[in-house]
Amino acid sequence: MAGHNDLGRQGETIAKTYLESHGYEILDENWCHGKAEVDLIGYKDGIIIFVEVKTRTGTGFGMPEDFVDMRKQRLLTEAADEYIYLMNHQGEVRFDIIAILFNKNVTYTLKHIEDAFWPSAE
Repeated sequence: MAGHNDLGRQGETIAKTYLESHGYEILDENWCHGKAEVDLIGYKDGIIIFVEVKTRTGTGFGMPEDFVDMRKQRLLTEAADEYIYLMNHQGEVRFDIIAILFNKNVTYTLKHIEDAFWPSAE
C-alpha cells in the first residue's frame, strides 16, 4: 500500500479520536456516494457534521486545508445531500475540515475548522 494512503488513514484515526473526545458521535467513516467519499460523518447537538480530513507531512504545496478545493466541496455537498435524504435528517448540517500536519519528529498539529465552507447553490 502506498505511504500516502497509510498517512491518510492515520490522519483519519487521529481525527476520529479527536472528535469523539470532544463529544461527537461518529455515524459513519469513509462513506461513499458516486465519486465522493466523506471521511467522517459526525453528530453533535442535533447537527450532522460532514468532515474532510487532510493530512500532510509538509507545507511546500500549501496547508492541508488548502487541498479542499471547489471540486472537492461540490463532491462532498452531493454526498451530503444523499446522506441527509437517506437518514431523513431534518436538522442542521455543517461541513468541517480537520487538517493534520506531521513534522519530522512524527508529532503533529491538528486544526479543526468548523463551518469550513457552505454548499454553493448551483
